[in-house]
Amino acid sequence: MGRAVTVATCALNQWALDFAGNLERIFRSIDIAKSKGARYRLGPELEICGYGCSDHYYESDTLLHSFQVLEKLLESPATQDIICDVGMPVLHRNVRYNCRVIFLNKKILLIRPKISLANAGNYRELRWFTPWSKARHVEEYFLPRIIQEVTGQETVPFGDAVLATKDTCLGAEICEELWAPNSPHIEMGLDGVEIFTNSSGSHHVLRKAHTRVDLVNSATAKNGGIYILANQKGCDGDRLYYDGCAMISMNGETVAQGSQFSLDDVEVLVATLDLEDVRSYRAEISSRNLAASKVNPYPRVKVDFALSCPDDVAVPTCMPIQWRHHSPEEEISLGPACWLWDYLRRSKQAGFLLPLSGGIDSSATACIVYSMCHQVCLAVKNGNADVLADARRIVNDETYIPEDPREFCKRVFTTCYMASENSSQDTCNRAKLLAEQIGSYHINLNIDAAVKAVVGIFSVVTGRTPRFSVHGGSSRESLALQNVQARIRMVLAYLFAQLTLWARGMPGGLLVLGSANVDESLRGYLTKYDCSSADINPIGGISKTDLKNFIQYCLENFQLTALRSIMSAPPTAELEPLVDGQVAQTDEADMGMTYAELSIYGKLRKIAKAGPYSMFCKLINMWKEICTPREVASKVKHFFRMYSVNRHKMTTLTPSYHAESYSPDDNRFDLRPFLYNTSWAWQFRCIDKQVNAL
Repeated sequence: MGRAVTVATCALNQWALDFAGNLERIFRSIDIAKSKGARYRLGPELEICGYGCSDHYYESDTLLHSFQVLEKLLESPATQDIICDVGMPVLHRNVRYNCRVIFLNKKILLIRPKISLANAGNYRELRWFTPWSKARHVEEYFLPRIIQEVTGQETVPFGDAVLATKDTCLGAEICEELWAPNSPHIEMGLDGVEIFTNSSGSHHVLRKAHTRVDLVNSATAKNGGIYILANQKGCDGDRLYYDGCAMISMNGETVAQGSQFSLDDVEVLVATLDLEDVRSYRAEISSRNLAASKVNPYPRVKVDFALSCPDDVAVPTCMPIQWRHHSPEEEISLGPACWLWDYLRRSKQAGFLLPLSGGIDSSATACIVYSMCHQVCLAVKNGNADVLADARRIVNDETYIPEDPREFCKRVFTTCYMASENSSQDTCNRAKLLAEQIGSYHINLNIDAAVKAVVGIFSVVTGRTPRFSVHGGSSRESLALQNVQARIRMVLAYLFAQLTLWARGMPGGLLVLGSANVDESLRGYLTKYDCSSADINPIGGISKTDLKNFIQYCLENFQLTALRSIMSAPPTAELEPLVDGQVAQTDEADMGMTYAELSIYGKLRKIAKAGPYSMFCKLINMWKEICTPREVASKVKHFFRMYSVNRHKMTTLTPSYHAESYSPDDNRFDLRPFLYNTSWAWQFRCIDKQVNAL
């Protein structure tokens, strides 16, 4: 009898609404799976239309074009003799469902709607879809005419069922269902399902990958079985980077691991596994077998097809492997770099421009671009024709081959140091040296003339000339003068992004990169519409602490010695006058809190969901060795005042790579008011009462 089943899963770099490109990548994955002997192929969640369609799911066009792609898949010889499991939205009885469509040899076997929808953090599936709430129930789905003409079927099963092939039984989960406390694989496994599949649209968050891997392995550790997970990869049109990590697990151990970060648009994992290993593993788990005898059975769709061959005794099977996780510094180096590459090639721009100040944040952004250049050269060296074609189009040279990251960086990356009378020679030198070491095209300019012109207009109109605090001006005057410098830098950044290549006799324009970190955004320590305003920001979801560690990683791995002095220098905006030629302004003094404290505030506010009073109660214990309750109260009050005063800045925050679970991104992740009563009278009174009691 057949024992060894060969299955395939994949990570695809799909793009929302790119139906032609998505279809081509699906076909490629099927071709690779078949060439490696697979009899079943699993793809990512909603792979036909792309996961990130958002409100386009409401449009009938999205449904129509998804069925048109399905028609192409069904009628193609490439999909013959392999069970194909693809994801798309389906309208059933006027209700939209997030579905798996499973087909074989021009026949749809089952349409399986998602049962548990992701609706937290960046996910809003309940906005567009309805969960299937009829457990173990199947209905008739009437196929559109274009599909009927291909399959010869008028109706197909729609609902919560499993597939029974000649040699085994398969059951599907979709993304969130793995994370749910009552995951379907539990009951399916008790009912004899041996192969579980999961099509995901799971995005990268720092330090998250191990959680997903642990969930997959634990799914079969207690119950036995084979678990196959597919995931989207890349930037499909917004702030998220889907980080692949396709995997296959059996009986609690990983047997195949896909990459978390790569520039390959199509990655396919194939594994051959022995079903008897599942059966023998389950045989001695008496608690499982007792529960199985009482389980309610799933409807079974019989499939006249086998995933194994009759004579497979000599077929080699896969052995367990040790999963290798990236360090957080490697994740920062690779994830945002891949996201930038997707954004660059899909926006059809000619490169990036970064205002490089010589500080940690802009230097970290520059290092991420340099890492991207490394990834491009490595992919081309490994024979990736897609990356080579994209690189040639970006640099406008059909014969170009990117081999040296510094040389490629020179072509696609422009850095610009924008000096003022308040800038020190140290930051200028640091920016110049880093630009030389990564190879960027570097520009030095001075903004004093523009600043004087803008302030001069104000003086002519009002008859008043504002002054910095050190020159006798008020804090209002000083802040306004600092903001003028910051905003002029933003205007110049966009001017140079549009016309630098024109001035150099080259085609195209540049994307402006921002470099505000997640902690500065949370505190609002940035000028609205300054250089934090850009096209995209690769570090906007990363903490200052992680960025410092990342800079150290780049120093060691890329041999960028310029980063030593950047790391040792205190962070500063350099917007106030120098004192004896030296910087007198520092970020942490300006903010009234340290970056380490900000990270703690951010995690308590967002992850622990703490308001002012709850945050105070938690911190008096966390900080009991270093602060009195009254000092803690003062710190908490100061944070919430500053956070609420500046929350309006989040409404115009540059789209940033999502990497941190306490991001204050107002677009979709962190939904809060932006006009607060900043006195927090009731909340602060509760804190004061507790302080007095203590």
